[in-house]
Amino acid sequence: MPDAAPAKLRLVVLFGGASAEHDISCITAAHVLTAADLSRYELVPIGITRNGTWVRPTAAVAALAVGEPLGNALAPDGPTVEPLAELRGDGHATTVVLPLLHGPHGEDGTIQGMLELFGMPYVGSGVLGSAVCMDKAMAKDVAAYRDIPQCHWIEHRDGVDDEQQTIADAVEKLGLPVFVKPANMGSSVGITKAHDEAELAVALKTALAYDDVLVIEEGVTAREIEVAVLGNSSPEASLPGEVLPGSEFYDYEDKYVTGAAKLQIPAELPPSVVDEVRELAVRCYRALRCQGLARVDFFYEETYRDGPGRGWLLNEINTIPGFTPASMYPKMWEATGLSYSALIDRLVDLALEVHTRRSGFSTVR
Repeated sequence: MPDAAPAKLRLVVLFGGASAEHDISCITAAHVLTAADLSRYELVPIGITRNGTWVRPTAAVAALAVGEPLGNALAPDGPTVEPLAELRGDGHATTVVLPLLHGPHGEDGTIQGMLELFGMPYVGSGVLGSAVCMDKAMAKDVAAYRDIPQCHWIEHRDGVDDEQQTIADAVEKLGLPVFVKPANMGSSVGITKAHDEAELAVALKTALAYDDVLVIEEGVTAREIEVAVLGNSSPEASLPGEVLPGSEFYDYEDKYVTGAAKLQIPAELPPSVVDEVRELAVRCYRALRCQGLARVDFFYEETYRDGPGRGWLLNEINTIPGFTPASMYPKMWEATGLSYSALIDRLVDLALEVHTRRSGFSTVR
């Protein structure tokens, strides 16, 4: 008799979420489910609505069952489900959870903490790494402690700091223009470039609609370079890519609506400079306790205040980066020699590696 086919691993894809990045997550999930190896995985999509309700997306489940295309995005529509039961299934197959939830309530350590309590293997950084990287202000504090170069910045906390004093401090310490960002948001949501004090006041109000902690950064004239990092204890960095914004800066419209931004992969940099940024990306990844995957975003400043530039400046780290075939993270790995479907396999293997190691820790004295 022929050998029995190996049991499929159950891959649960979480998408949607109670976040302003909900729509981006739905697009990412459709592409990941389309690219995953059906000979290896039993694919289980689970949607989370904008109000936080967990649902079984019946249309997507039916399409996957017969091999029909999913389209460009999934809709988190369907019957309500109980999270733990849906995540664990019948318990007979090994399950790995792939959280494709960008922004708050998905990328910030909250869903990771829930999965830890449930004892579920999952792709990506743990609670601490996710939370620190999601909070741009805290990430900057950690990076500064580890002597990682960054642009100048200040923090504003709603209800703690006086807005007029923050405006005065920003102008005095950072100069103009500045960028105002919600600390806990991605995809350039809520970000404004302010050229004067009046615009800065409006920018604070815009960002405070999304978070009560803000980051205000000096404006830099620099190239925007990104590096994809993959791994746990021995992370590897991809070739770098460059973002060429189609507007004044790489904002939400530029990323997802107009498509005006251009991506140059690999970035046109001297080999020694490429080696330098790949090493720095791994250093940042380790310093902020990342695991599984992250996209590390840098500014490359060649001139500063009419003098030599400061070189590499960390912008931010995204622990659940965009993951469509057109996104920077998988495209950088493709340029480095790792295909989209093989990248999914590596991420699942890394999730199992972490879970196996952590499951072996003692719970007794």
